[in-house]
Amino acid sequence: MSDKRDYYEILGVDKTASDDEIKRAYRKLAMKYHPDRNADDKEAAEEKFKEAAEAYDVLSDSDKRARYDRFGHAAFSQGGGPQGARFTNIEDIFEAFGDVFGGGGGGGIFGDLFGGGRRQRSGPRPGRDLKIVLDLTLEEIDKGVDKVVSIKRQDLCGTCGGNGAKPGTSPVACSSCGGRGQVHRSQGFFTMATTCPHCRGTGKRIESPCEDCRGAGRTSSKSDVSIQVPAGVEEGMRIRVPSAGDAGEAGAPRGDLYVIVREKEHKVFQRSGPDLMTEIPCSFPQLALGDRVEVPTIRGRVEMSIPAGTQSGKVFRLRGQGLPVLEGRGQGDLLLRVFVETPRKLTDRQKEILTEFGEIEEEKSGSRSFFEKIVDYFS
Repeated sequence: MSDKRDYYEILGVDKTASDDEIKRAYRKLAMKYHPDRNADDKEAAEEKFKEAAEAYDVLSDSDKRARYDRFGHAAFSQGGGPQGARFTNIEDIFEAFGDVFGGGGGGGIFGDLFGGGRRQRSGPRPGRDLKIVLDLTLEEIDKGVDKVVSIKRQDLCGTCGGNGAKPGTSPVACSSCGGRGQVHRSQGFFTMATTCPHCRGTGKRIESPCEDCRGAGRTSSKSDVSIQVPAGVEEGMRIRVPSAGDAGEAGAPRGDLYVIVREKEHKVFQRSGPDLMTEIPCSFPQLALGDRVEVPTIRGRVEMSIPAGTQSGKVFRLRGQGLPVLEGRGQGDLLLRVFVETPRKLTDRQKEILTEFGEIEEEKSGSRSFFEKIVDYFS
């Protein structure tokens, strides 16, 4: 038994809670236990803060939530599937869930209220994160692949170098915030720091805007980005490409690119986690007498023995012929379901042989046919 608390209990929601209810519950707890609001017991508050973030990481993801509902914490233990988030510090949480608080991955509401988070809201703004969908074949997923995609993103303006000012001029300090990028006001026991509305946190004002970017410091362009796809990725997984998103304001880092994996439908195989499945048509003599047949795998054809007397619908498992488990934790299997393929056209000789076979079978089973026995059973 795990000594970890139930994730639903941590967030204070029912198991039927919607995504919005889970998000609201997490926001409430994150604000309550933010270490900057609990100076008297900062260490305990930080543990509560991390605990809430871990619960939200699982319950906000439909795949992780389904696994958790089925297996509990064991779903993320060693060998039990993808690991749940284990946040070691507050910055990890800001990086993962800044968008929950309206900050686009940069600390959001925490940056405004406490000046915390991985990316401060004062000063030049970091670039926006981008998201694309990448279609992959099972063959590419099996081996892992390097993809180059063309995306439209914001780059620093080549004319002004990203400062937004007309060549020969420079931005000047914002008179509203004194160049700090933030304005402060007192509210009860707290001093609230908010982004300056005039300079949008840059601390600077442009008097003569660049004609090419109109003072934005960035222009839109198409760029090629290389994406390394590890073997074993699954539908819906996200791959983060650091610093491949939009350019930030002058002096700020680029955003990231998030690649959402989408699997292309395969003509032969269906997928269930790392396992692959397909059906193999066989003739009646092959199943009745046994045979050695060639079957397809994701990496080519292999031979497989069919024992005599195999029933239609029997599933054979070829160990290690599935897809690799992500992060090199083994290999899936190939499940082959055999079935009898009934010929549509028979020669006279084939009809003669089958008729004789049927008569012999009837003699073995008695005078009554199989269907007559079924009728008697239900009556």
